[in-house]
Amino acid sequence: MCGIIGYVGNREAAPILIDCLKKLEYRGYDSAGITILNGNIDTYKTVGKIRELEKILPEDLKGNIGIGHTRWATHGVPSTVNSHPHNSGDISIVHNGIIENYLAIKEKLQQEGYDFLSETDTEVIAHLLHSKLYGSVNNTEKTCDFFTALRSTLQEVEGSYAVTAVCSSEPDLMIAARKDSPLIIGIGDGEYYAASDVTAFLNHTKDVVFVDDLDLVTIRPEGVEFFDIDGNVLEKEKTTIEWDIEAAEKAGYEHFMLKEIHEQARSVNDTFSGKLSELDGSVNLEELNISNDEIRNIDRIEIIACGTSLNAGLVGKYLFENLAGIHTDVDIGSEFRYSNPIMNENVLSIAITQSGETADTLAAIRSCRSYGCNSIAITNVVGSSITRDANNVLYTHAGPEIGVAATKTFTAQLIMLYLLAIRFARAKGTLNVNEAKDLLVNLKRIPGQIQKILNHKDTIRECAEMFAKERDYFFIGRHLNYPIALEGALKLKEISYIHAEGFAGGELKHGPLALIEDGTPVVAIATKGHVYEKILSNIKEIKAREAKVIAVANVDDTEIEKYVDWVLRIPATDELLSPVLSSVLLQLLAYYTALARGCSIDKPKNLAKSVTVE
Repeated sequence: MCGIIGYVGNREAAPILIDCLKKLEYRGYDSAGITILNGNIDTYKTVGKIRELEKILPEDLKGNIGIGHTRWATHGVPSTVNSHPHNSGDISIVHNGIIENYLAIKEKLQQEGYDFLSETDTEVIAHLLHSKLYGSVNNTEKTCDFFTALRSTLQEVEGSYAVTAVCSSEPDLMIAARKDSPLIIGIGDGEYYAASDVTAFLNHTKDVVFVDDLDLVTIRPEGVEFFDIDGNVLEKEKTTIEWDIEAAEKAGYEHFMLKEIHEQARSVNDTFSGKLSELDGSVNLEELNISNDEIRNIDRIEIIACGTSLNAGLVGKYLFENLAGIHTDVDIGSEFRYSNPIMNENVLSIAITQSGETADTLAAIRSCRSYGCNSIAITNVVGSSITRDANNVLYTHAGPEIGVAATKTFTAQLIMLYLLAIRFARAKGTLNVNEAKDLLVNLKRIPGQIQKILNHKDTIRECAEMFAKERDYFFIGRHLNYPIALEGALKLKEISYIHAEGFAGGELKHGPLALIEDGTPVVAIATKGHVYEKILSNIKEIKAREAKVIAVANVDDTEIEKYVDWVLRIPATDELLSPVLSSVLLQLLAYYTALARGCSIDKPKNLAKSVTVE
């Protein structure tokens, strides 16, 4: 995944592009570059973060149109020559995505005399566009206009793209287009933006248009027009973003991740706000266009997700089966469409994706349509691609999340899964009114209980620092706590670079015990519930191998200290809801471990915020 930005307006483009790229740096940070259109193509790019790019820009760089890029390498190692923008003659482009047939196009263009300087797939777009515009590498007379040439180029490439292009022979024009990669147009006061994410330009304008697949956009100082791939004019609706740029700033916190962990009391409340009724034990999901009869006819639920969202989906499996009695499978998005799933109209597919742009999840939910399945998307981003591919959309209300490691979006996803499972259970009659009331009352207490965990973070920090130099970490849990063990391990490995693995407690004797030795830290999620005694048995097995056990336990558990080396506590709550609280605690454990190790917390190496290419 990479970040792209384009600007057309009446101000100097270079400082605006740099400002916008800094907002996009979480999408990629191994290299960066900009092109300014000022009668010529002036391109500057370098390896490293945006501050390295700033150092090489001349002070007198003039021009009111420009494009920029911050890269996360997919084709070609991080290097200046592989950095974007890529140029061909008087053309410059930036690109997010993967061109799958680039080798065949590259060979054809090399035969035509085009020289390739980089190892990237993107460079073929620049040269192919030049070939379409001028007919050959040496021609200076156009065979068509720039817009027609780009349309023809995009019809020939296969794969995914969000691309922004400029040409010095058409000095008042920037063109943008997308297929399977996010692209948003910002509409300002006499100025316009094209970006991978609204956070790039949100301090300039809140008015946006979400670009659909196979759309092209022409952007001139006098306005913006939208077209389909065949060149037909399209009418688009403008959307106003409701949150402020301040929500995406650090607000005094050392890292975005810490800020976003602390925002969870609010984001959880915002996600369920207005949807709960303790009076009759009901959940109101007005945006869900599925009747009670249709819910009763669901034979199976298929949850599709990747990464952290997959761990949320695994919690969802337990919820749908325990509360609603609906058999639920959970599949990795990248594997689902290469299998031969048994799907029909009585299977409900649920796609979970923070960004709404995760390539594998998008491809999987699209394949579900061919089976006639109804579908629900759970996402945090209004207008994202998944919202157009699913039959129903349930928005979490976590606000912008800049840290690469998902925190508040994960707990918001969990909350939405609780709401959906309770809604289904009430429709099917598997959860009576009093049971639902009790669950909803406890759910409404979760934000305050999260705050209690945050108020005692010094104990978590002390524990993290104690084990920060360890080579390995293990996490175990049972039932609902098994996915949280997976998520706790994922958080730790993502940002601290410690080898961490999560296991179901009952699997210890099937292999993992061989890796546990004297002093190895093991986090055991031992909250009260029907598998509490089982996890205690697992803890005793671990202690017999001289490992150090850190227990995540309820605040009122007076027994656990007898069996472990360290206890980190969460407020007492319903067994089904404890994963939310355990998650917040484990996020803090990962954060303070990474802080003690001096790691790059918001921008961990080799990772980016959402994976928009397969």
